[in-house]
Amino acid sequence: MRAQGLGAAALLLMAGCAAETKLRPTPEAGVLQSGEGSAITEQEGVKLVADGSAWRGHPSDLERRITPVYVRLENQGERPIKLQYRGFALIGQESRFRYTALAPLTLQKAMSSNDTGRPTEGVIAPAGRWSVGVGVGSSYGYGPRRGYGPPYYGPWGSPFYSPYLYAPAQCQEPLPTEDMLNNALPEGTLEPGGMQQGFLYFQGVASREDAVTLQVKLVDAGTGEPFGALDIPFQVSTR
Repeated sequence: MRAQGLGAAALLLMAGCAAETKLRPTPEAGVLQSGEGSAITEQEGVKLVADGSAWRGHPSDLERRITPVYVRLENQGERPIKLQYRGFALIGQESRFRYTALAPLTLQKAMSSNDTGRPTEGVIAPAGRWSVGVGVGSSYGYGPRRGYGPPYYGPWGSPFYSPYLYAPAQCQEPLPTEDMLNNALPEGTLEPGGMQQGFLYFQGVASREDAVTLQVKLVDAGTGEPFGALDIPFQVSTR
């Protein structure tokens, strides 16, 4: 019995010890003096600021589960820009795999009907407010899993891979949380002279990549014509 208890404790410990992922700008990135985690690039009159270590919201362990990246886009050009999650990606330096940004509602789990009404906390410090319109979107990145095994049939008879292959924490709150939705980068059109900011959410890259590049495709919202891309290279840091 004692051995069984130790085994269960070990599984729970493994579940809570996933690596926390932080993206740090590489030396060649245009690092902002205001913080070591922020970098900036500009092309075709469009400025991109990105920070891979800015998350301060709920859940506090989000970076152990997925990869949140704060972005701010300023359109100082002459074309309206189409902002869609499929236009944002982390590209693995070695694998060349493209991890497309996840539409927040694709993370939706069955939410409890007895919502506690927890107030939303500010998760980042930039001045000003922004409104959020969150798309559902069908595009999302898929990365190779570390382990495969025989399917596990849950209580409803549906096949899933055995939970013991990955030892997920049973007490984790379903995603997305209210903070994640309220602070997500919205999809839509960024007109000339406009600015928009928020978080993008990607699959966890810590176990797969040592370095990634955040890429934003620039697409004319009026014609659908691509006219450039913004790239910021990051090192993948875990702790």
